Amino acid sequence: MTQITTPVTGNLLYTDTETELRSSIRSLLEKAAPWDSVLARTESSETTDRVLWHAMTHRLGCTALAVPERHGGAGASWREAAVVAEELGRAVAPVPYLGHTLAMSLLDELGQSEMLQRLAGGEATAAVALPFASAEVLTNDGVRVANNVLTGAVDTVADTLIADILLVPAGSGLYAVNTDADGLARNAIVSLDMTRPLADLVFNDVSAIAVATGPRVAAALRRTWQLGAVLLACEQLGVAEKCLETTVEYLRVRRQFARILGSYQALKHRLADLWVLITQATAAARYAAECAATGSADLPVAAALAKSHCSEVAQSAAEECLQLHGGIGFTWEHPAHLYLKRAKSTAIALGGPAYHRTELSRLIDLRGADR
Repeated sequence: MTQITTPVTGNLLYTDTETELRSSIRSLLEKAAPWDSVLARTESSETTDRVLWHAMTHRLGCTALAVPERHGGAGASWREAAVVAEELGRAVAPVPYLGHTLAMSLLDELGQSEMLQRLAGGEATAAVALPFASAEVLTNDGVRVANNVLTGAVDTVADTLIADILLVPAGSGLYAVNTDADGLARNAIVSLDMTRPLADLVFNDVSAIAVATGPRVAAALRRTWQLGAVLLACEQLGVAEKCLETTVEYLRVRRQFARILGSYQALKHRLADLWVLITQATAAARYAAECAATGSADLPVAAALAKSHCSEVAQSAAEECLQLHGGIGFTWEHPAHLYLKRAKSTAIALGGPAYHRTELSRLIDLRGADR
């Protein structure tokens, strides 16, 4: 789909609509996905919360937010989608929002209205068959296509175990595969973040439908992965904010040597430093979401900046949360490890901080970037 470039408004504040959306999402997640429920689900055979996902798609319409009305969506923007990502990060919610949203973005870029309407309405769940850590490589060298039949394999793909449709880049094209197709195997693997399961995909002469071919597929994948970096940065922001909030609450009530832990100046300084980092991360993530919403030409720069900075801030926040909780923070029964694992895994996803800083240096023509 041709993207119309409009100027960035510069307004990074949350609108009333975004605030109301946040309230609705948070209310749902607090009831349906409290941390103890999320933790229990990681130890079960069904790590994805299908009931919560159904509520998000059908009751709140989260999947339709960034989809244009002409394609059956809500006609909102990527700013609203970013708010959803923030709240899912705060709750480390086990739902396939990221993979499904990337699939919808890809279809939108390629103008595939019919399939996009199904996904926006929650009639089906989709994922893009690329490795979760994919950054530079936006095609599947391991998948071969001949006469719309796919053969090969793709490792460590996120959000595929619950998906009904896979969008598979192969050669110079993009192909759609139903997950119940003959010859397709989805082998679950152990992932660091158990709230976002990964799987290895094997295609053994799998029949597929050609969605699009030619150079526009590569362009659509590139933009989709930039939008994915934006969503992950917003998710990381939510993780960092929740870690700071939880730690402050704990230090305000925990006593040691007859003193409230929060009264120690050294701990105050650590939390203050973390607050500054999160404030900076908020600005970077919000600007990236604004660029995505307005179709700004600055999106590649904003996405690289947000993903590189928010990745490191989320990890720092999760590490501080675990350490400042003391012994209890290192236990399985405390949610700190859920946030640390989400922070670590999202830092690797769609390219790590080093990759995005290198990409940023090239985009802004920083001297010595290639040395």
